[in-house]
This record gives sequence, C-alpha cells and structure tokens, in this order.
Amino acid sequence: MPKLIAIKELTDNPSLNIAIDTIERNKQALIFVSSKRSAEKTAEDISKSAKMSSSELINLSEDVLKSLSKPTKQCLRLSKCVKKGIAFHHAGLTGKQKEAIEEAFRNGVIKIICCTPTLAAGLDLPAFRTVLKDLKRFSGGWGANYIPVLEYLQQAGRAGRPGKDTEGQAICVAKTEGERDELYERYILGEPEEIYSKLAVEPVLRTYVLSLVSTGFVRTKKQIIDFFSKSFWACQYGDFFELRKKIEKMLSLLEEFEFLRSNKDEFRDGTDFQDASDLDNEVYEATELGKRVAELYIDPLTAHNVITGLKNTKNQVALPFSLLHLLCSQIELRPLLRVKKKEYDLVQEKLIENEDRLLSLPPADFDPEYDEFMNSIKTTMFFDDWISEKDEVFMLEKYSIRPGEIRYKIDKADWLLYAAVELCKLMNYPKVSSELNKLRVRVKYGVKADILVLLKLKNIGRMRARKLYNNGVKTIGDLKKIDIVTLSQVIGKKTAADVKDQLGQKVEVVKENKRKGQVSLMDYQA
Repeated sequence: MPKLIAIKELTDNPSLNIAIDTIERNKQALIFVSSKRSAEKTAEDISKSAKMSSSELINLSEDVLKSLSKPTKQCLRLSKCVKKGIAFHHAGLTGKQKEAIEEAFRNGVIKIICCTPTLAAGLDLPAFRTVLKDLKRFSGGWGANYIPVLEYLQQAGRAGRPGKDTEGQAICVAKTEGERDELYERYILGEPEEIYSKLAVEPVLRTYVLSLVSTGFVRTKKQIIDFFSKSFWACQYGDFFELRKKIEKMLSLLEEFEFLRSNKDEFRDGTDFQDASDLDNEVYEATELGKRVAELYIDPLTAHNVITGLKNTKNQVALPFSLLHLLCSQIELRPLLRVKKKEYDLVQEKLIENEDRLLSLPPADFDPEYDEFMNSIKTTMFFDDWISEKDEVFMLEKYSIRPGEIRYKIDKADWLLYAAVELCKLMNYPKVSSELNKLRVRVKYGVKADILVLLKLKNIGRMRARKLYNNGVKTIGDLKKIDIVTLSQVIGKKTAADVKDQLGQKVEVVKENKRKGQVSLMDYQA
C-alpha cells in the first residue's frame, strides 16, 4: 500500500486540507483539476484560508493584474489569489501571467498552483506534492471517463524536487472508500497504455507525403511505400495491403489538388492492364504550388480549401467576414467556439446576413457537419468583433474566451492568413492578397481599417492609435504637423518623443529642476 500521510481535517474539502497542510510545512504543491473554471474556483477557495503575505506577493499581484491594458474578471481573480501566495494556471492566462507565476513558483514565492493537465508536460515545474483532484474527464457524448494511466503518471511524476526534498508525494483525492479502491487498482497498480502512432491520421499522412516528395527525399511510388513500411506506424498497422492503399489514396488526392504530378501516363499502353512493378516505378514531383504548401507546413487539404475559396472571389475585394470564415472553416483553427443553445438564434441570424458572401458552401441542415459549421460562424463572429476593437473584457463576457485563448486563436489565424497571402501570390491575385495583408494586421492588433497606417510606427498599438485618430491625427502627415506638446498630451511624453524621432524630427529632452511631483509639458526642444 502507498505511504499513509496524516493531514488535519480542518474542513470538509480534502483538497483545501492538503493545501493548508502543504503551506504549514513550508512546501509547495500542484493541484490538478479537469477544467479552467475548476482551477480558478479551487485557487479562490484555498486563498481564502491562506494567511501568507509579502512585498513580493503584492508586487506579483500587481504585475498579473496589469498584464492587459484593461483587466478582465479573470485578471482580478488571479491577482487576489496571488496576493495570498496561491495561483491558478491554464490556457486562458496571458503569456506574461504564466511566466510570472511559473517563475514565482520556482523561487518559492507561490506555494500552491491549481492547474489543468496542460501544466503536466513541457515545463520544468516540480513540487513537493501533486494533488490529483479530478481523475475523470468529460469526453463528449460518452460522459465522464477516467483519464489514462499515462496521463496520471505524467501528473504524479511532477512530485519530488531533486536537491530540495528527499521524497515527493502524489495524492489522489477519492470521494468514497469504493472510489479509493478503484483509483488504487486503476492507477497505482495499473499498467500504462500502449503508445500508438499518429501517422495514420489523414492530415498528418498527406502532409508528410507531400513534404517527402517536395524535398526530393523520395521520388517513386516504390520509394514512398518503402519509406513508410519502415515506420513505427507500419510496424503497428501490420497490414501491408491497407498501408499501400492509404498511401496511394494520399498520392491520388495530392495529384487532384495539383500539388503533385507524376509520369503515370507514360506507363499506359492503351489497355486496362498494368503491371504492378511499372506502377511502383511511377515518378512523382511537387508542383510549384505543392512545394510552397509543404514549406508553409499547413495541411494540404486546408491549402486546397483556401485556394478554392479564394478562386470564388475572382480576385475581387472580399469582405473581412468572408475571408475570416474561410479560415475558421479549416482544421488548424480547431477547437472552434461552440454555439450554446441560447446563442443559436443569434449565430443563425449572422449566418443568414452573410450566407451569400461565404467563400465555402455550407453543409445541409441535417448534415453531421452542420453543428461544426455553426461553430465556425461563431468563431468568425469572435474575430469580427476583435477587429472591430472590442477588448478582452468584452470577449470574455460575450464569448467566454479568456485572454490567453484569444492570443492562441490570433496566432493561429495569423499563420493561416500568411499562408493565404503566399498562395495568392502564386495564383496572381493581387487584390485579394492586399486585402489579406490588411486583415492580417487587423487581426494581430485587433483594430478597424481606419487606423492601420498609424500602426506602422513602433510603440503605437490599438489604444494609442485610436487616441490619435480620435484627436484628428489620422495620417503620418498629421503626425509630422502636430507639435510635440499636443502629441504628448495624447500619447505621453516618452512615446511622443519616440514617434517624432521615427519621423525624422529629432526631439531633445531637457531636464529641468522641478519640485517633487511637478510635471511640465515643456520638457522638449526641437
């Protein structure tokens, strides 16, 4: 049996009791939960009982609060928890917040982190204790199921700090004695699951087939099949005939997309019969378009869908909503924002408003893919609001999407927009390419089209650009004409001096003796 640990039952919440005990021992713990909401709630509950306080925690609390220009409810919750030495960590946090919490935990400033399983892999963040509060996870229509043994081991393996502790403690929280026995049998005595190759997944297979041919690593069908026959996938799959069929399907699909071409016609002799050895000697090469798709490292099916959609524009200017929806329909932007029952009418209304302008055909109403299509409309609505300068607070309220998740979506969209621009160049669609380039900047900064020109300057983001525009400064020419004092009143003295410097109007800062707290806007000499 595992080692018994005596922990005071101060409350009826086992996770809270373990956290308090850990703090009293001056140790640290990671508490793994199944969802972002649960991570925040657990951290709040613990922080109410924590009595820690220090200048480091106060400063850290201010840092996480000010990571965004306008704090969201999530920022406020995190700031309050951090002030007590407790934090939550999940994909919804900004990069700055994550880094600050991780560094504070390594330095021993933060004692407890309540986190989702994403923290179990990829980060060097060991703790004295790992507490596995939730060992079941919701899995679609199948309800809640136990997590795999491998995932348990990944989380439990965070316990123990070499050089700091002589032991590490991994604790599973059970609600009943029956569940305790189940967890012991399943995880402590259980065997890890087999590892399976993901190469058989079609998006992965077609990506690698195209990449291998485009780089010249393989040329003939025989070389392609021989290469994959030596893979871990082939070893597991075992059925060489099925393996060959899958590869031939991918080759045929890539030819249909015009990403590959072959000399198969040279082997045809006018009869229906062809020798297998001749077929295996077919030579494949990537087209110019296929090589660029491989270099962009997007799914070839995505590239085909984007190309087809862009052709529907006939090289005419398309609405941002149309282009955004084309991107949101691709696999790279999944998971999409799910349409809730109360939102269905609103999303349906937006679909009807834009249906004639969509660049990809919607599925039939009762098609299994229709729900995912509606999700793509909602995700497009999110991006449309973002480029209309709605802030993170609005996004959290309307779409339940947190700042970290917003940044993840933006990064993915930026990648796809760049790929679409590159494909437009090969298709010779200059008008669409220009529109996509504008849209890429708008998505990156979350701005309307009228302030794009101001964003070309360093240290001018969405808020400062909008302030300038609202004060009549709409072009680079306006910036050159405006005097430094007026500009300072709009965007601050330091930024104003920097902007003038970028425009070739050197400004020298003159320091004057002033009383404490006195500020002068006449600190500049042209």
